[in-house]
Amino acid sequence: MISQANKKSEVFIIGGGFGGLEVAKGLKNAPVRVFLADRRNYHLFQPLLYQVATSVLSGEKIASPIRKILGSQQNTTVALAEIIGIDLERQIVFGERAGRHYDYLVIASGLEQSYFGHDEFRANAPGLKTLDDAFEIRRRVLVAFEEAEFEVDEPSRRGKLTFVIVGGGPTGVELAGSIIETATRTLPNEFRHIDTKTARVILVDRGDRLLGGMPPEMGRRAQADLEAMGVEIWLNRSVTSVQEDGVMIEEEYVPAENVFWAAGVQGTALAGTLQVEKDHMGRVKVGPDLTIPGHPEVFVIGDAAHVAEPESGNPVPAVAQGAIQMGRFVADVIRKEVERDIRNERGAFQYKDKGSMATIGRGRALASINMRTFSGFLGWLMWGVVHIMFLVGFRSKMVVMMDWVWNYLVNERGARTITGDPKLKVKEVRGINMADLED
Repeated sequence: MISQANKKSEVFIIGGGFGGLEVAKGLKNAPVRVFLADRRNYHLFQPLLYQVATSVLSGEKIASPIRKILGSQQNTTVALAEIIGIDLERQIVFGERAGRHYDYLVIASGLEQSYFGHDEFRANAPGLKTLDDAFEIRRRVLVAFEEAEFEVDEPSRRGKLTFVIVGGGPTGVELAGSIIETATRTLPNEFRHIDTKTARVILVDRGDRLLGGMPPEMGRRAQADLEAMGVEIWLNRSVTSVQEDGVMIEEEYVPAENVFWAAGVQGTALAGTLQVEKDHMGRVKVGPDLTIPGHPEVFVIGDAAHVAEPESGNPVPAVAQGAIQMGRFVADVIRKEVERDIRNERGAFQYKDKGSMATIGRGRALASINMRTFSGFLGWLMWGVVHIMFLVGFRSKMVVMMDWVWNYLVNERGARTITGDPKLKVKEVRGINMADLED
């Protein structure tokens, strides 16, 4: 419902990701009041989470405070809050302690990690969707080498230096490549009792190729590059059990104390509360104008939305460029309607595919643009330029670029601090046996 002329429309945005921010920025000078809520106070550049997990970048370099991003917009209020419910009929969103009315609602809540009904895997196989996830994976990777350094028991040492990544999409491919580079290029000269190059990295996917959502040539090239780096690729296999000291892959047990999950995503709990049609992943099915049926004032965008492309019928991929384009479309629709105080024909959202990319390792990446595939150093340069452009803030762009250049030149990963109180698990410690001293 459009507000009366003497009252500014209330636009409520759930989520400060690419889509939500794009809507807010697009309404900067519009006659509306914008209220953006996110359960975290920062915008996260998720495509580079794996670099935080593998010590290439520190966390603050890919996270920008939402208040800083939108600080100059006088018509925008930012709230650190988690939205737990929506009353579509009364047009109210609910947090844990209060509710708020809206004239327009934009749901840009993204997706969360999916374990395909096996949530018991979560404790021993962390995913990579949040900054906290990245810190946890980084801690586990670094601690694994610390434990192995003083582990005398050979089977236990091998288990500590075996890393299993479940899921052969972009996240899994990038994580596998980065971990093997850490072991073979960054750490070899820093340990005295182990050869870090003996670390085993296994990438498992139940499909018949890597990078299933990208052109087949990219999947084939990614597999060839990873195998050349020393990564083992296990295709057409599923993980059936994850324990603290190993993983079952079909009928084969692999002793591995570090398992990381990059196999799938699903809709958020908030999206699950909406009594609307969803796809098999829990994404909300929306119409051509990105609204849910019967509620033209409620938009769902970004990863949370299932939007069918008019020509192919396939859903728009859950990538940053899709969320940004949807955010711009919605901002344009709202701005035109509030300025004219009338709801005209909105037209249909049209996604413009600008290509797909994945990095394999230092100086190696794949890029598919306009049906052409680029690889190697050229692909890596193209990947780097595109990701730098998506980062928020000039300082972040410059610092990340400098870190990448430095890492490329000297193979040094500077973000290797182990925070918290790491408790090393070593079965048989290298050194003097205390029982011998007592004798």
